[in-house]
Amino acid sequence: MTKIKIALEWFINPDHLPMIAGVELGKYKEAGLDVEIIQPIEHYDGFEDLKSGKIDIHCNEPLHLYEHYFDGIKSLGCFFETRGGVMIRKDRVEKLKSNQKIKITTPASNDVTNKIGFEILKRYALKEGFELSKENVEFVETDFWHLSNMQNDESFDGAWLCFYNFEGIEAKMKNFSNLFIDQLIAPYPNFSALEFMTSEAIIKEKGEALCNFIKVTNEMASYCKKNQEVVKTLYYDYTKEESSELMDNIIADTIPRLETDIKADDKRWLELYKFLEELNVVKLGDTEYQSIWSTPKH
Repeated sequence: MTKIKIALEWFINPDHLPMIAGVELGKYKEAGLDVEIIQPIEHYDGFEDLKSGKIDIHCNEPLHLYEHYFDGIKSLGCFFETRGGVMIRKDRVEKLKSNQKIKITTPASNDVTNKIGFEILKRYALKEGFELSKENVEFVETDFWHLSNMQNDESFDGAWLCFYNFEGIEAKMKNFSNLFIDQLIAPYPNFSALEFMTSEAIIKEKGEALCNFIKVTNEMASYCKKNQEVVKTLYYDYTKEESSELMDNIIADTIPRLETDIKADDKRWLELYKFLEELNVVKLGDTEYQSIWSTPKH
C-alpha cells in the first residue's frame, strides 16, 4: 500500500467529488493506494508542503501553478473546470458603469489577486464602452461566503473569486439578482478550475502510484456522472454535512464539470499564462514553462 497525501486548496467541497468517491468506495485502496485528503489552513499552504515533500499532490487553481512555480513542480492535469469571475449586484451595475467607488468582498486580497480582479472588470468595461479607475475599486478580504457577505453587508457591491457552480447556483436559488462577469462576457482566459500538481522528486519516488491515482480518479469522475444520487450520499457521509437543497443543486451543477481524462496539457492554460505575463504577475522562460508538463505517462 502506497501512501498518497493530497492537500486541497481550501475546505472539502463538491469540486473534490472524485476523490471523495474514491475514498468512500474503497477504490483507491483496491489500487494499492492509501489516500489522505488534507484541508489546509491557508490557500497556498500546499505549495510549500509540496516543495518540502510533506505531501505528494496539491490541487489548486491553474494560475497558482505559474504564480507559485518552483524548480521541479509538475502538473498532473485538470480535474474540474467551471465558470468564474466577479459577481456584481444587479442594482450596482450602473454604479460600476459610472465609475463610482465600489467595494468587493474577496477571500484573498493581495497585489496579484486584486490586480487580476480589477483587470477582469476593466476588460468588461472596455468591451461595454466605459472606463474604470483602479482607485475606485476596493477589494476587502473576508472569506468564501460571498452571498452571505453581500446579503449581510449592503456596503459590498460585489464579490471576487466566484465559482459559478457555487455562487451562481446559490444566487439563482436565493433570487439574488446579479451580473456574473466571467469569460463569457469579458475577454480574458478562464482559470476557475482545479489542477493536480506534484513534484519531480515525488514522481521519481512514487511515479507508478501517481499514475494509479489519476487512473482511479478518472474512473471515479465517470462514476459520479452516472450515479449522481449515490454520490450525493457519499458526499454527505464523508463530510458529515447536513443535506440541503442548496448543496444538492451545487453537486448537480458540479458533476458535469468533472474531467474524465486528466492529463498534463501544455496548451490548455497557455492563454492564461500569456494573460498573467501581460499583467507582470509571472515570467517563465520556455524551458521552465515546458518543464511543468513533463510528467509520468498513465
